[in-house]
Amino acid sequence: MVKMDKEPDSGLIALITQISKALHRRTSEELLGMRLKQFMLLGYVRDHGDGGVSQQELETALLIDANSVVLLLNELEAAGLSVRRRDPHDRRRHLVELTAPGRVAVERAEKARESLEDEILAEFSPEERATLRKLLRRVLNGLLRATAEPAKL
Repeated sequence: MVKMDKEPDSGLIALITQISKALHRRTSEELLGMRLKQFMLLGYVRDHGDGGVSQQELETALLIDANSVVLLLNELEAAGLSVRRRDPHDRRRHLVELTAPGRVAVERAEKARESLEDEILAEFSPEERATLRKLLRRVLNGLLRATAEPAKL
């Protein structure tokens, strides 16, 4: 196990990048039963999918380009975990829904994710976990705002 005793002076961006890479290694397909991006997509559909989620909404919410969303959906449909249906109100749009096996698979992956989080954050109190989540959400919101605004020189 690699432990960083001294806080490096490389800044917050480097730290977040290291955390992201370490988490990607830990959230393996073997652990989740699917790849992390598949889990994120299915979890989003489960949480926001009353009547289905549009592909555009998935692109925006998951910060994934349109082509990658289509490729992920092709894989998930081939595995029987999701389906795309035409939107009855806009025939140009497809809505993504979970299948019964998809719901089971995402619930199983969710339990694995929760166990991993409990392991990683074992030394954090419930209040610290809530604070960390709140602060990281603010970082993400700041990044999304900055991306939407023109660059300032």
